[in-house]
Amino acid sequence: MLWIIATFAAFFIKGLCGFANTLVFTSIMGFGAANVDISPVELILGYPSNMILTFRNRKLLKAKIFLLLSALVVLGSIPGALLLKNADVRYLKIVSGAVVLLIGIEMLLREYNIGKLKESKPLLYAIGVLSGVLCGLFGIGALLAAYVGRVTETGDEFKANISAVFIVDNTFRIVLYSLLGVITPDSVKQAALLLPVMLVGLFAGIKSAKYPDEKTVRKLVIVLLIVSGAVLVIKNL
Repeated sequence: MLWIIATFAAFFIKGLCGFANTLVFTSIMGFGAANVDISPVELILGYPSNMILTFRNRKLLKAKIFLLLSALVVLGSIPGALLLKNADVRYLKIVSGAVVLLIGIEMLLREYNIGKLKESKPLLYAIGVLSGVLCGLFGIGALLAAYVGRVTETGDEFKANISAVFIVDNTFRIVLYSLLGVITPDSVKQAALLLPVMLVGLFAGIKSAKYPDEKTVRKLVIVLLIVSGAVLVIKNL
């Protein structure tokens, strides 16, 4: 029952906002399963969900956004091998979580026209590089979402481009996890059993996204960013 609740909740949010499914899924499943059992199942379930969202919003894809970030995700595996072997990655996660938190707060203030900051292309590029590395390394999509949220105009455009990047990340991690033996026949079976629940949750979220106005959905994305950043910092302190 916990797996079913976690899957529905996670992919309802995915359909509604385009990301944060990993945060919701791992937070709920953390009460009843080990992370090594949670991550491969969520990864397998996330792959088709990203393909569905990308296909539905394919006309809103922007090559300059998703191609650049997709390349960075792939390149993120290079420093990743060195970092995972020689460094305490907790510090990288804490810094990244703090950056996500600050960006989310700034985006929320921007929505209310409070303390609006001047756009800085070098800063955005720096965020893009770090977000690509983190997504490629750990599957952490919060900073990636913060970057895409800053360079897209609508919720559907956000979903299209971030899902396209997640497809690249998911492909890389599925291959890696398979080679490392993290994805097992049991995790594939569990994901297959939960696939109908994922689809129901995802399409319920997509349908629900039509009812609130664009600004409300955007604010929800920003709030999820702030929560994601705070969780990332707290979990790694």
